[in-house]
Amino acid sequence: MDEPRSHIEVSAEAAERVQTLRSALNHHNYLYYVMDSPLVSDLEYDALFRELRTLEEKFPELVSPESPTQRVGAELITTFAALAHRAPMLSLDNAFGDEELLEWEHRLKRYVGMPSDADIEYITELKIDGLSINLTYENGRLKTAATRGNGTVGEDVTPNIRAVRAIPLELRSAPPDQAIPALIEVRGEVFMSHQEFARINEANELAGQATFANPRNAAAGSLRQKDPSITAGRRLDVFLYAVGVCDGISFNSQNNLLQGYSRWGLRTNPNIKVCRNLREALQFIHEWHERKDELNYDIDGVVVKVNSFALQAELGYVSRSPRWAIAYKYPALQVRTKVEAILLQEGMTGALTPVAQLTPVTVAGVVVSRATLHNEDEIRRKDVRVGDTVVIQRAGEVIPEVVEVIVSDRTGIEVPFSMPLQCPFCDEPVTRPEGEAVTRCPNRLCPEKIRQRLQHFVSRNAMDIESLGGKRIDQMIDSGLVKDASDLYILQLEQLLPLDRMGEKLAGNIITAVDQSRERALNRLIFALGIRHVGVHTSEILAEHFRSLDSLMAASEEDLSKIHEVGLATAQSVAGFFADPENRNLVSKLLERGVKPQLPEGEPRSDRFADQTYVFTGALTYYTREQAELLVRQGGGRASGSVSKNTTCVVVGENAGSKLVKAQQLGVPILTEEQFRAMVEEQ
Repeated sequence: MDEPRSHIEVSAEAAERVQTLRSALNHHNYLYYVMDSPLVSDLEYDALFRELRTLEEKFPELVSPESPTQRVGAELITTFAALAHRAPMLSLDNAFGDEELLEWEHRLKRYVGMPSDADIEYITELKIDGLSINLTYENGRLKTAATRGNGTVGEDVTPNIRAVRAIPLELRSAPPDQAIPALIEVRGEVFMSHQEFARINEANELAGQATFANPRNAAAGSLRQKDPSITAGRRLDVFLYAVGVCDGISFNSQNNLLQGYSRWGLRTNPNIKVCRNLREALQFIHEWHERKDELNYDIDGVVVKVNSFALQAELGYVSRSPRWAIAYKYPALQVRTKVEAILLQEGMTGALTPVAQLTPVTVAGVVVSRATLHNEDEIRRKDVRVGDTVVIQRAGEVIPEVVEVIVSDRTGIEVPFSMPLQCPFCDEPVTRPEGEAVTRCPNRLCPEKIRQRLQHFVSRNAMDIESLGGKRIDQMIDSGLVKDASDLYILQLEQLLPLDRMGEKLAGNIITAVDQSRERALNRLIFALGIRHVGVHTSEILAEHFRSLDSLMAASEEDLSKIHEVGLATAQSVAGFFADPENRNLVSKLLERGVKPQLPEGEPRSDRFADQTYVFTGALTYYTREQAELLVRQGGGRASGSVSKNTTCVVVGENAGSKLVKAQQLGVPILTEEQFRAMVEEQ
């Protein structure tokens, strides 16, 4: 009879088996995600995984953070902490056609003194439409992971990144050729495949949950889950293509870097090409414009990089972008569909906007069923009819619009559109003022107008009342609880409880949110009133000038038109708004019911920008436009929306446009966002 083996002997055997299983699973992950050549089926992989998990449960002392079983932690994430990048994550300039790409190359050659007919070796990479990520490995082990954030500081999403099987927890090493660095920041893009996107949305529909608009939104939402197990179930993917800090290893080219990544088990995109010159790069760009529908993920262009790291170093950087790389952006994707109906939407000022109801079609990853037609004149110009086949695109890849009608597809049964004589929401006769393209409903009691005005009043840039908006406002209007904005401030808990799906906690949150909005800044209240021609910026100008609601209400059209950046149309609109007894009555009720507008948020705190006027243009990285303008006002200066000879300075972000051109023409000083930020931090 055999003697029982000791616990030590069993553990030693288990430790050896655990190590064998981990190595096998990591190798199969490498073959699956990096080499795209799996050797085992999912069932075989799962069997190995279950065996490893069973052994680790039996011998917990053998568990290590790098084990494939430890991808999902037990604890939920309560908040996403800030995590600084060791080296900034830069953005890329864009080229929107061959000519712009050729001009970019000319700039490179001029900068380094290279002959115009010389060739530069490039590497071309598909531009993945996903979420940028920064992975930090220390001694080959995944330490942290952060989103791009503002380029300097991102959100710590380490637990969720550990749940993504395409990302190795430990780099492969086989010295000396595959030696790994002591520290490296690996950059890339997390994305979701079309197949996985369809699977998740189908599951959400069956469960009665909201669906995602497109794969990029789905990837971003999956990566920011508070429960990493949800992220693990979403099957995110990744392509890695850039480096931040790297200690102990050097590369001579972008291609050399990508080869190193593959050796270490990091997933790179197989669709890259080293090009001897820009002609070959353009061939790659045009080829993938035609072939991009073959991919199981979204791309929106091609990134062209100088391949040589030595030449990259010589070229350097400008503002927040490298000179040696550029993103060639493909034009907005256009597709055909049919116009099933032309409906009308009403805004808070009574403007009636025609909208095409379309046969649902996917455009750039988003299912589109409606597209704006702007106004009656635009419909006439494009001759859009119900039943037409039309070409649509997402303007800026966001707003669906009708580009043109395919007249050759008409059968004769298409129906021309006519603007109705009565408002479709209240039957009041509509009006179209002379010289305007917009038709309006003049009825101040139109239920749709009331609905839109209330939605605007509670919105983020207005009174910012959380827990309201959407269906909650609709419920309150339909039940007769709210007829105008002032009624929000006399709501009682017991009035809300009978509403559908309204529990005591939600009702309490609504009452609290309304109370907290009573002392919003004056500029927010002015914007919330929904005065025609008065946007966020104009409301700030009015608040700064008049300092109180009473002074603004007493201002004449002449007084208003004398204010810089307040044009005649805006002056007429503001004066007319407060001349209306109904509007004055609304303001009176708001004040009587406890609304106490505070001095503008831009109340000066220093004189750093005193008597100075700043204009911001382009996409900012560190601040939103509103935050940057607020900093100027708090420094005693003025933020303007237009450039003139009196402008002190123009601060430029990415993709700056006509304001930058005008500043250059007028000789107005120009600052980068980094320079402006340094000025702010000196205060």
